[in-house]
Amino acid sequence: MQHVFPTLLMKGEEDDPVSIVTKSLEDLTKTVEDRLKAVETKNADIEKKADTKAIIDRLDAIEKKANRPGVAKGNDEETEEAKIERKAFGTYLRLGNGAPVEELKALTVSNDPSGGYLAPDEMSNEFIRNLVLVSPIRSIASVRSTTAPSVKYPKRTAVTNAQWENEVDDQAESTVPFGQAEIQIRQLTTYVDISNQLLADSAGQAEAEVNLALSQDFGQKEGKAFISGDGVGQPEGFMTNADVAFTANGGTTAIDPDALLSLMYSLPAPYRSAGSWVCNGTTLGLIRQIKDNQGRYIWQPGLAAGQPETIFGRPVVEAPDMDDATNGKFPIAFGDFGTAYRIVDRVALSILVNPYIMATKGITRIHATRRVGGAVIVPTAIRKLKYSAS
Repeated sequence: MQHVFPTLLMKGEEDDPVSIVTKSLEDLTKTVEDRLKAVETKNADIEKKADTKAIIDRLDAIEKKANRPGVAKGNDEETEEAKIERKAFGTYLRLGNGAPVEELKALTVSNDPSGGYLAPDEMSNEFIRNLVLVSPIRSIASVRSTTAPSVKYPKRTAVTNAQWENEVDDQAESTVPFGQAEIQIRQLTTYVDISNQLLADSAGQAEAEVNLALSQDFGQKEGKAFISGDGVGQPEGFMTNADVAFTANGGTTAIDPDALLSLMYSLPAPYRSAGSWVCNGTTLGLIRQIKDNQGRYIWQPGLAAGQPETIFGRPVVEAPDMDDATNGKFPIAFGDFGTAYRIVDRVALSILVNPYIMATKGITRIHATRRVGGAVIVPTAIRKLKYSAS
């Protein structure tokens, strides 16, 4: 025992060796338990700190994402900046370059050749929404934005030349049947005269008054160009594109429903299933009178509020600039306009205010400029009806 527990025996040689060993084991067990508790407490603290750190890291990541350009922050600083810009733009509409310099500094200078300032994002977005109401082709066409003076898209000009061959035959070469479709950006300008009294009494909503005045003018001109533009100094219209095929109505006294069916089913199934009818209100009135062999109207109203009316199950878009149903004209078009027709916007609404030229009449002249292009890029996706006997 003295060899195994020399220290313990020196401290209490008079004690019984068994008691000494028992007491030492109890002390050792207590020491181990105390150390285990200490380790567990420390681990718990570490885990708690780790959880807190993870939460902090996650919040930092969210904040970093929210601060990226183009992401709405929703904080007071962002809202205040928007308010300052709107207020400055309203002042510019009323006073032109006579507005206070500190307010003009809050505006974005237009890079358009006519000069002026770009409308705030909120006004530009509302302007586009108003354009859709006046120019319905925007609601069915494919719309893109660009910073270039023109945009080129790949265009398939033919199919490849695949052939059946025997096992030992060489493969036949196919020329790549792709070309390019280029959309030139055109410039559309106009001006409106607004009374100084209206601008002064608009209770801070001068931009709304200008928006309404311009959107109708721009919408009417765009809508007509997207349909019948000649592509020279203006967008190319889908009704003037030489590659868009047509189906003859077979007569000049009434719209033939069989001709409409032939037109519809002459398109490939993918385009037909995504197709829309386009015509003006007068032509639509004639179509609504057409019945099938069982006396049912081929035109059907929308099944719910906000749903489009249909012809043979496909939606109808009323475009006032389409031709009337007269001999030799093309009053109806059908197809997948989202695939066939591309609209490209380049510059946001640019405003130049001239409060002096009509000052003696109490009028401010507001010039507006937009740059937009449009062209048919897949002519096989649409087809038109020719109102003639052949």
